[in-house]
Amino acid sequence: MSLIHPHPHYKPYQSAAGGWGSARSVMHILWHEQALTTATPALLKQNKPKGFACVSCAWAKPGNPHALEFCENGAKATAWEVTRLRTGPEFFARHSLTELRGWTDNALEQHGRLTHPLRYDPLSDRYQETTWAEAYAGIARQLKALPPEQVVFYASGRASLEASFMYQLLARAYGNNNLPDSSNMCHESTSVGLQESIGVPVGTVTLEDFEHTDCIFFFGQNVGSNSPRMLHPLQEARKRQVPIITFNPLRERGLERFVNPQSPVEMIGPESTVISTQYHQVKIGGDLAAVTGIIKAVLALEAQQGGVLDHGFIAEHTDGIDSLRGLVDSQSWEVLERHSGLSRTAMEAAATVYARSERVMVIFGMGITQHRKGVDAVQMLVNLLLLRGNIGRPGAGICPVRGHSNVQGQRTVGITEDPAKVPADKLLALFNIRVPERKGLATVDTCEGILDGSVKGFIGMGGNFLRAIPDTDRMEPAWADLTLNVQVATKLNRTHLVPGQHTWLLPCLGHIEIDRQEGIEQVYSTEDSTGVMRAWQGTTEPASEHLRSEVAIIAGLAEHTLHGDCQVPWDAWRHDYALIRTAISATYPDIFHDMETRMWQQGGFRRPLAASERKWHTDTGKARFLAPQSLEEDPDTRVDADRRDVLNLMTLRSNDQFNTTIYGYEDRFRGVSGTRSVLFLNRSDVVRLGFAAGDWVSVRTAIEPQVRREVGPLQILVYDIPEGCAAGYYPECNPLVPLWHHAERSKVPAAKSIPVTLHRAEPGQEDLAYALDEADQVR
Repeated sequence: MSLIHPHPHYKPYQSAAGGWGSARSVMHILWHEQALTTATPALLKQNKPKGFACVSCAWAKPGNPHALEFCENGAKATAWEVTRLRTGPEFFARHSLTELRGWTDNALEQHGRLTHPLRYDPLSDRYQETTWAEAYAGIARQLKALPPEQVVFYASGRASLEASFMYQLLARAYGNNNLPDSSNMCHESTSVGLQESIGVPVGTVTLEDFEHTDCIFFFGQNVGSNSPRMLHPLQEARKRQVPIITFNPLRERGLERFVNPQSPVEMIGPESTVISTQYHQVKIGGDLAAVTGIIKAVLALEAQQGGVLDHGFIAEHTDGIDSLRGLVDSQSWEVLERHSGLSRTAMEAAATVYARSERVMVIFGMGITQHRKGVDAVQMLVNLLLLRGNIGRPGAGICPVRGHSNVQGQRTVGITEDPAKVPADKLLALFNIRVPERKGLATVDTCEGILDGSVKGFIGMGGNFLRAIPDTDRMEPAWADLTLNVQVATKLNRTHLVPGQHTWLLPCLGHIEIDRQEGIEQVYSTEDSTGVMRAWQGTTEPASEHLRSEVAIIAGLAEHTLHGDCQVPWDAWRHDYALIRTAISATYPDIFHDMETRMWQQGGFRRPLAASERKWHTDTGKARFLAPQSLEEDPDTRVDADRRDVLNLMTLRSNDQFNTTIYGYEDRFRGVSGTRSVLFLNRSDVVRLGFAAGDWVSVRTAIEPQVRREVGPLQILVYDIPEGCAAGYYPECNPLVPLWHHAERSKVPAAKSIPVTLHRAEPGQEDLAYALDEADQVR
């Protein structure tokens, strides 16, 4: 696939995150999507009471919102959805799927909103317009012919609580627990790790905790591009002189400096807020060792001066500290430095600040979770917090930063492959649905099933599955062997271009659009990454009269497919979403009691979290210090020590994308413009491997040599990244990730640590134009 774009160039970005760069980027996307008149009024209602939830990330929405409660990427997501551009049946009459597979991801989605239900015609290799009745009947016919265990119901993380609840009922009434979702690809390591350590699968931090904290640790998360609204509470914390200590392989601008684009004083002045007071460039896969080093230094301070550990909390609320001490004592500083890529001094500096802080928060992202030992890494962060009682205290706690807007919420209402996590007794009593006892398929399991032919049907509720998953080049050919392929979407993407034997593309309403059922406007609800539920409603007119809501599509599929004694009133629910919320409340009363009232209160309502009250629903009834067996985060990718040609690659997102959606070709904070065909390398590695900045290379996975995994050509960009490490863009580098290379116990693809080798290649496009001499490229 070509990634060509006019005049690619590189120029180090010298400004702060936010500021005029953010404002210009928002204006550009509004113009590009022809959405100035539609998106501008919508943005005034984004993340506001009686407005709509941002369709991008799941970061918390304040109860007292700013005048403009959206960030740069949130504005891009809104413009992307309310665009005036359209992709109707006439588009597919002009373009075959074979032709469209040569388009870029950006070009496919940028063409505009889908407008009509479509069915793939293999004779013409085109999508053709169909009716909803024909689509439901045809899909139901295939579902009835397939054994339930061969069908997968995937959820991308953007569906509302109401739609998600219905979707999992549909799957279980159909006869399986095959409910993979986007959590399987990012934060399942969090859910597993936190459940084992503190008895809850989600974070304990709230927005209010930012107002009371006196220290923040950041691990493996790029706030400037992935959750920019968090920069506001971070800036307020820094104004109170709260130290922020960051561990990340790359120096990300959002974690360095920030200018609030909503502050006229900051916008016209030269000053910016310094975000990180310590910035430690841990090497890829070095977080376990880095946190072990911090803990080692904390225990040394306790031995030297006393009063550092919270002995009362440890004695009353925890167990397992001796195993942690044993691990830490067995590690020399030499080993910790080698594994982490940091000096002993750096780890001791972080420990010193931690030891003198009373209320500490740890914020982390997929730099922690997407490793073979991702679960262990999450638990090591918890270990650090437990030493000083920093769970269940205002201003303290653990804070995973989730991705999609309702990815956490859909898990709360039953989107899970594990029947043990579902209230089976309630589903039987309320809906006469017997939850299948067999554990269902998660994302990696689904991919394995498609490869071996045991999965024959796939229904995708949003998302771009084929681009998001690992081992892409192996998965695409196998995808064509599916008997049934159904995709519910707002825009065209790569997954829609690889048809199965029977393929439908069903266009749905976006959450920004007004959802009318029989003329009555409906509201929906979501859960953010701090566990808060809120009510929302669309504000713009639908892109087409032929669109249907996710709720209506699920109800239509259920009514045409299911038979027997299922007692879900699908048609009534489709016409009144309040009835769905009543059912959610009855199914999960501890969380959703009085939901219809509480979801409208200022700031919404938060799910009960036992750990926040220092109640531990773990195997031992206490918070658990859990020590890893090794400090190697990705031991199965170890290569011969003499192989000096192997680098450790991580995938990353640009400033101009959200997950697989590519808004444009401006990775502003990293200074890359007009291309995504780059590979970020340390200068020393470039020189010792015999390359030069600007050289073109192909990148190959350095393990499992019998399977050729290769991406390129990519152009070398000298960058500030630790020696031995490399970085390339997601999802373009996904073909390099073996399907089996996933986190233990959570099966999250280990996309943050891929051993690779570089090989000279022919230029793939116009060379990057460097704004500076080679010697000046590193910031």
